[in-house]
Amino acid sequence: MTDFAAARRHMVDGQVRTADVTDHRISSAMLEVPRERFVPPEAAALAYLDLGHSVGAGRCMLKPVVLAKLIQAADLASDHRVLVVGCSTGYAAAVVAKIAGQVVALEQDEKLAAVAQTALAAQSNITVAKGPLADGWAVGAPYDAILIDGAVELVPDAFRRQLKDGGKLVCVLGGQAQPSAMLYRRSGDELGGRAIFDAAASVLPGFAKPPVFAF
Repeated sequence: MTDFAAARRHMVDGQVRTADVTDHRISSAMLEVPRERFVPPEAAALAYLDLGHSVGAGRCMLKPVVLAKLIQAADLASDHRVLVVGCSTGYAAAVVAKIAGQVVALEQDEKLAAVAQTALAAQSNITVAKGPLADGWAVGAPYDAILIDGAVELVPDAFRRQLKDGGKLVCVLGGQAQPSAMLYRRSGDELGGRAIFDAAASVLPGFAKPPVFAF
C-alpha cells in the first residue's frame, strides 16, 4: 500500500525544493494537498512522480515542479484573488487556495468540472466556474493573478482586461521550438511578458493559434 504522505514529502524535497522554489508557502501547500485525489484512481500510486498526469478528456496536469515555479512567479499574497484557467480536476487550484485569499477555478469540460467540484468542496475559498477557457471569467474580475493550468499558443486579450493594473499572469507558452514558462504583467492597457524558465505542457482547448495557410 502506497504511503502517500511519504510520497508527498519526496515530491517536495526531491522535485520542488531542488528547483529553486524558495517560497515555503508553496512547499507547505504541496505537502498539505493530497495529489493522489486529483488523478484517476488507477494512477494514484504514481501521483507524485515527475509527470504531467493524464486526467481524461485529453487533458494533463502540470508537472509538480512547473506548477510550483509558476505559482512562485505569480508572487501571491494572502489577500489576492486568483483565476485558475483550465483547472481540470482542481489540483492547481487547491494548492493556490492555500496561499491566496480567493480562487476561481475555471473549467469547460463538464466531467472534469464535476470532479473538481467534489475534490475542492472542503476548501471554502474556491469557486468552481464552468465556461470556455479562452474567455476567462469576467464575473469574478479583476484578478490579482491568473494562472493558466496548461500551455497556450496565444494569450487572449480577455485576460488582460480581467487582470488588475499591476496584476500578473503565468502560463506555459507552447507551440514553438522551445516552449517556456512565461510571466506577464499588466501595466495600464498593456500586457508585457518574458520567459522565466524552460517548461512544456499540453496546449489547452481554445488556446491554439489559428492555422496559417501558405499560397
